[in-house]
Amino acid sequence: MTPVPGPAEFADHTDDHHHADVSGGWLRAGVFGAMDGLVTNIALVAGVGGGGADRQTIILTGMAGLVAGAFSMALGEFASVDTQNDAVANEVRVERDEIRRHPHAEQAELTEMYVEMGLSRETAEAVSREVSADPELAVKVHITQELGVDPDDQPSPWTAAISSFVAFSIGGIVPIVTYLLGYSSLALALGVGAVGLFIAGALTSRFTTRSWWLSGLRQLLFGAIAAGATYVVGMLIGVGVGG
Repeated sequence: MTPVPGPAEFADHTDDHHHADVSGGWLRAGVFGAMDGLVTNIALVAGVGGGGADRQTIILTGMAGLVAGAFSMALGEFASVDTQNDAVANEVRVERDEIRRHPHAEQAELTEMYVEMGLSRETAEAVSREVSADPELAVKVHITQELGVDPDDQPSPWTAAISSFVAFSIGGIVPIVTYLLGYSSLALALGVGAVGLFIAGALTSRFTTRSWWLSGLRQLLFGAIAAGATYVVGMLIGVGVGG
């Protein structure tokens, strides 16, 4: 007979057993918000810099892009998370009503879910019977299994919005920080932005199985493509206007 692990074994296991954070919480919104800020303002700086703009114009363009982008990100993140939470809450109401009106059918549905997961029918029936004995637990299990979300652990739209705003602002300031310090070199500004892109990309490895350096290089490549495209456009328009 296989021995049942005790509390000590469980504690040792949980200390060594970690998963990547794949939730929609503030950290994820913050990291991706910073990346958006970096890419947006690197592209803006490259575009106006390629067009021959002076230091003050680049600062004005960068700050305008930062403020507009930060508010856009925050409002979009708030609306997205709030809408998702409303959708989950509505599904909870629907599921609760279904369990109240058709308890046996919902229990049978739960049994089939467990069978599809690999449990024997006897075990699946026993588990679904025990779960269904508590209507609120049954609602939570149905929602978790059918939608893949925990109705009791939904992200805050305010937290997501604020973290996105702050993160975008931090990311957006990086490409223009050298100009704010008095320098006028476009190459220096883009170099600082490239370092920021690599760091932000490396941080995304927390949410994926990709290595940190590969994530960093991937984000650096995306930023370089955006900056290169806007630089060429800015240069062509600048030459046209100058001519």
